Amino acid sequence: MATATRFAFTQPSSPGVEFIIELTDDATIAHARRILSGDEKNEIHVHGRIIKQRVPYNPKFSFHIDPRTIRFFQMAIEVCDANMVYVEDHLDEAGGAFLPGGHWCPWDSKLTRELKE
Repeated sequence: MATATRFAFTQPSSPGVEFIIELTDDATIAHARRILSGDEKNEIHVHGRIIKQRVPYNPKFSFHIDPRTIRFFQMAIEVCDANMVYVEDHLDEAGGAFLPGGHWCPWDSKLTRELKE
């Protein structure tokens, strides 16, 4: 089991707002670090299943992404694409017609940094 490692991502559609994710899988952590170093140029956007619960490492939001479900993608279906602020504002609708199954894949997500504890 990997040591939990946190990363931030932004979306141009939400300027100045960061979303923090926690990764707990060695391969996914290594992939995230390759994105940040510029070695990974294809599968660079964040995907995962949201949990409607606030976590201490991401206090600006009432939800987080389940670390066990986080992967990175190049292309995804439109139905899981949404802006982080929009998700927060419509969290009660998430999991139904909006973000079916709680899957969130913001197409414009850009990993920006690894958080150092």
